[in-house]
Amino acid sequence: MDDGIIVSRDDWSLHRKGYLDQTRHKEKVEEVIKQQLGDLIVDESIILTDGKKNTKIPMRSLEEFRFRYDFNKRNHTGQGTKKMVPGEIMGREKAKGKGSTGSGAGEQPGEDIYEAEVSYEDLANILFEELKLPNLDDKKRPLIAHDCPEFNDVRKKGLMANVDKKRTLLESIKRQAFSPKKNNEARLKITPEDLRFKTWETRPNFETNAVILAMMDTSGSMGQFEKYIARTFFFWMVRFLRLKYEHVEIRFLAHHTEAKEVTEEEFFTRGESGGTRCSSVYKFALELIERQYPAAHHNIYPIHFTDGDNIGSDNSRALSLMKNLVEVSQVVGYGEILRTHYSSTLMSTLKRITDPKLRLVTIRDRSEVYVALKTVFS
Repeated sequence: MDDGIIVSRDDWSLHRKGYLDQTRHKEKVEEVIKQQLGDLIVDESIILTDGKKNTKIPMRSLEEFRFRYDFNKRNHTGQGTKKMVPGEIMGREKAKGKGSTGSGAGEQPGEDIYEAEVSYEDLANILFEELKLPNLDDKKRPLIAHDCPEFNDVRKKGLMANVDKKRTLLESIKRQAFSPKKNNEARLKITPEDLRFKTWETRPNFETNAVILAMMDTSGSMGQFEKYIARTFFFWMVRFLRLKYEHVEIRFLAHHTEAKEVTEEEFFTRGESGGTRCSSVYKFALELIERQYPAAHHNIYPIHFTDGDNIGSDNSRALSLMKNLVEVSQVVGYGEILRTHYSSTLMSTLKRITDPKLRLVTIRDRSEVYVALKTVFS
């Protein structure tokens, strides 16, 4: 029995019908998720999930491509008098009139809708496709390192998963070219002697240092809606950073008239009262950066969310401190959660800063959380 491997050009697409249908279904599900992403990520059932539950999204049923009979029994359906080209439409079904909006029962058939189950992990991967840490620079002292495999050699023995297809084909071609027995009609054969495998060495890979300062207003003016939106934004921000970046440090700061550092659990659960002085958290962040995160060695990303209800006399001080914060940071995000169409005096004050590293967002509806994530992390 010949132990050679035959390379064939036969079309195996018909034998892979199940796989192709599965791939098409997955693409359709991802398309529906992207269309509804703004509403999905603010769903409480997802925010409160432990990461193992699934969520359901409604979508139209998928039908196989096939020829359909003309149920109206029209003559010469699909026929034309001119030469057709690929992609040209031969005919369309007449549009049906819209039914009345009354309370009577309709006569037209509806579309089949079913609920597709999507895991938390799949939803997160689709959400984080377009997100990244902007302006990430290599700093002078990268302290973080992790092992990284590097393919740097080719051998005759190894695992089939690491076979080098290009070198294997070249070895087969060279062997048959120098073979004394020429057979032009024979197909290209690959023998075990032709196989070549990639091998690797593990080397330390240094990553750029980065720190995220998550700052949230916890004053009495932050209602249930405002707190929920802010926590939803930071919920997805934290998961995005931990999924895409292995060693990014996150510090959680809360403030009313005074700022302090809190744990991650306290950041997402506790509520406080009192007035609002945004300059307090900016000052706290600058002091933290000066003590522990020098700009020469770290990429710094302060993100602040509030309802914009700041003490009027504090706006000028907040503007001055924000300018200093923008100067030492890669990107600074400032978000306001409002239910009206009017911006706050603090937002109007911060708009005086023309540096593109300051990214301002306003959220008035739950679905705008996704837009805010893309604005800050893009």
